[in-house]
Amino acid sequence: MTVGTGDTQPLLRSVTNEGQQVYTTNPVAPPPPQDGADIAETTTIVDFDPDGDAENPLDWPAPFRWAIVSLLAVMAFTVTMTCISVVPLASDIVRDLSSSPNPSKSASVLLVTIWELGEAAGPLLIAPLSEMVGRYPVMNVANLLFIAAGVLAATSESVPQFVVARMLNGLAVAGNVLNPALVGDMFPSDERGGALSLLFLAPLIGGAFGPMIGSAVADLYGWRTVVWMTVALASACEVLFLCCFRETYKVAILRKRAKKMTAHAAGSGKTFKTAFDEAESLSTAGFSQWKKLRDSVLRPAIVLCSSGVLMAMCLFNSVVFTFFYIYSTSFADILIDIYQLSPVAVGSCFTMFSIGSTISVVICNRALDRIYVRMRFTHKGVGKPEFRLPLAIVGGFALPLTVAAYGWAAQLRLPLVCLLFCVCAMGTALMLAAIPLMAYIVDAFGLFAASAMTGIIVTRCLTSTFLPLATAPLVERWGFGWGFSVLAGFSLLLAPIPILMLRYGERWRTFSRYSRDE
Repeated sequence: MTVGTGDTQPLLRSVTNEGQQVYTTNPVAPPPPQDGADIAETTTIVDFDPDGDAENPLDWPAPFRWAIVSLLAVMAFTVTMTCISVVPLASDIVRDLSSSPNPSKSASVLLVTIWELGEAAGPLLIAPLSEMVGRYPVMNVANLLFIAAGVLAATSESVPQFVVARMLNGLAVAGNVLNPALVGDMFPSDERGGALSLLFLAPLIGGAFGPMIGSAVADLYGWRTVVWMTVALASACEVLFLCCFRETYKVAILRKRAKKMTAHAAGSGKTFKTAFDEAESLSTAGFSQWKKLRDSVLRPAIVLCSSGVLMAMCLFNSVVFTFFYIYSTSFADILIDIYQLSPVAVGSCFTMFSIGSTISVVICNRALDRIYVRMRFTHKGVGKPEFRLPLAIVGGFALPLTVAAYGWAAQLRLPLVCLLFCVCAMGTALMLAAIPLMAYIVDAFGLFAASAMTGIIVTRCLTSTFLPLATAPLVERWGFGWGFSVLAGFSLLLAPIPILMLRYGERWRTFSRYSRDE
């Protein structure tokens, strides 16, 4: 059935001014009232048709949903390549843009990690805006800002300008916070593992090819050509977004539908709202739009501070992910200073981390949903978000071992193949800890997944910006072996968190209304 021009008819709940509730799937516009007759005011709650709705992202054809996931993956590849391609070149960029012939190591590290500081700030606005106006406009505006920041980086004439451009690049990354929420919009809970794994695989491929391509291109044409190459790739992705991407957020779709239906029924006394607007009008009566926007921007902090589960997961994920930047900012120096490799060979060695990460993605792709379904079966068909966490437990305990092994391989100057094996194992353990956690957050926080993911990303980015700066002093004082063992010990202290969540998370989630099972 349709209303107006081409809208798929939803299931509607009508609430009259007397409070009576009526359910109907095919309401028709009432006849015009006679002169002098009173018009009964009726508010109708708009929802998707449970028997199938062409505008419901969960009911979209599977090929189209996977096409959107593929588009998100391509952009994730581009973002990661933009971030990582300059990592082996950081020292050369600083020397080229600096007036000092011997710039400090901290400047090279900050040039890499400052990206994360931008990513810490961006989601604070990106996530709540996506829940306020929808995913489509936020994704496209963020992509355009990302391209503009890339142009600024390519034309930089000083280290501070390049650092600011890199921070703006991180600021405009929308995919990290929205991609898991987009998967939650389009896929039911027991089908999300494969899509999330693909979205994690794409950055790993970008991380593998970025340093290798960046080193080779920079060796022939200079580092600015590398940055322009990533700008061109991001521009091509944005053209695809403008042409192919569709709104996936349920609230935004239903609000648009309700607006069209209200306009169609003008003069009849009927108004249409979503259930979310009805609840919002009761909880925010008399509030200005500016106050609603402020509350939306503050929502990630509110969601984070109201949930002990989310705070614990933020702490665990932050330390786990920080090792990616600790490895990234130390690996090139180890290969050049200890193993005497050329810049191009150094870029090729960076692929080992991505190979290890890809192994984890394959494992999660094959096992994450199966573990969930199996545990749901053993619990009498009742699914829980905590069923996503067994693989995170394995990754959480394996990561400290690989970090310590990486440090001692460099300290003892073991054969290069041993060091590369440690890097590969580190990539496997890191992603094995991170991917299930993202799936857990999507399942546990539902409509507030984007805000919850913002809490994860902000704490992760702040940690990843500054904790790697401590690596150089640790190595200078105790060497690679004991320095990385200290970092590994800190990670080991947090490894039991997924176990506690698996055991007690269901009960602890009830303390927050944002993660409470309905």
